[in-house]
Amino acid sequence: MDFNKLYKEMIQHKNKEQAQKMSKYMLNKFEYIGIKTPERRKIFKNFFKEYKNEEKIDWEFVNKCWENKYREFQYVGADYLKNMKDKLTIDDIPKLKQLILKKSWWDTIDNLDMTIGALALKDSNVNKILIEWSLDENTWLRRIAIDHQLLRKEKTNTELLEKILKNNLGQTKFFINKAIGWALRDYSKTNPKWVKNFIEKNKEKMAKLSIKEASKYF
Repeated sequence: MDFNKLYKEMIQHKNKEQAQKMSKYMLNKFEYIGIKTPERRKIFKNFFKEYKNEEKIDWEFVNKCWENKYREFQYVGADYLKNMKDKLTIDDIPKLKQLILKKSWWDTIDNLDMTIGALALKDSNVNKILIEWSLDENTWLRRIAIDHQLLRKEKTNTELLEKILKNNLGQTKFFINKAIGWALRDYSKTNPKWVKNFIEKNKEKMAKLSIKEASKYF
């Protein structure tokens, strides 16, 4: 993967006004080029055509994306891993964990959660790691564990979901309680009875935010 080629392409789209708006939206935590998501994905799609048949993850490319000062490159790194998710193995978990822990905020976390979820669906040994993450002191590892089964529908492992959610009840952190609500809300579209039963059994320990989010489709 030619990172420098992609960098030259993306930097040509620098938009100072848009960059300031994007940075403000992210509480000025990150610097932006000013490329909106549809445009960024179009650039990456054209760039990725040349590499989509590669058999191995180019971790040097991913790490360069994560090290770059512009936030769009972390999004590109996450998009690349999403496109290459079938090539990921359990041996890549330490590398994925490093991405989660570096420059952490909800935007990159929510780009990585289902990529890790796809790996867990392919290799059930990853579930043990996700249970460990659900008890970790780090908020973002917990959030990944909570939401990694989003959009699985009938393939949702309800036993695992219940265990991870219970490991996070009684939390005061917004990003954890929001994630709990999202996980339940998403699965309620497939199995509303299961979600209603979970809320009924655990509502004393659940944050109001989690219940509100989980009940959206009832």
